Amino acid sequence: MQKARRAPDQPVIWDYHVLFIHKPTEGSPQVYDLDTVLPLPTSFSTYMSEAIQEEYSIRPEFHRKFRVIPAEVFLAHFASDRSHMRNEDGTWMQPPPSYPCIATQDSTMNLDDYISMDPAIGVGQVMDLQGILKHFGTS
Repeated sequence: MQKARRAPDQPVIWDYHVLFIHKPTEGSPQVYDLDTVLPLPTSFSTYMSEAIQEEYSIRPEFHRKFRVIPAEVFLAHFASDRSHMRNEDGTWMQPPPSYPCIATQDSTMNLDDYISMDPAIGVGQVMDLQGILKHFGTS
């Protein structure tokens, strides 16, 4: 259920994908994914069943992993100098956002730490599909 899909019944394969899940103290978690064709926000259970779906048809070595990071930790640690958005010759792949690059006192670029699914690297907790379903209460 991604805008980038080639056909409605075809999956989109991402090397990484970012979404925001709001887990209120009362009520169900809501997903904000700027690349989905689903409504914004979408309930976590709907998003998981419509966009993520089950893994039974995916070879085990390609099962999805999720790095779950509390918002306050993400905001305190994430940094990007946008180098991942440039071609080898230094030109932009697409026009960059108009706002300044994001940096912290410790880093100007740590995107790879967020993309890595090695639990020993970066912040947050790396989960498999069952782990994220359990974490957000829909297992």
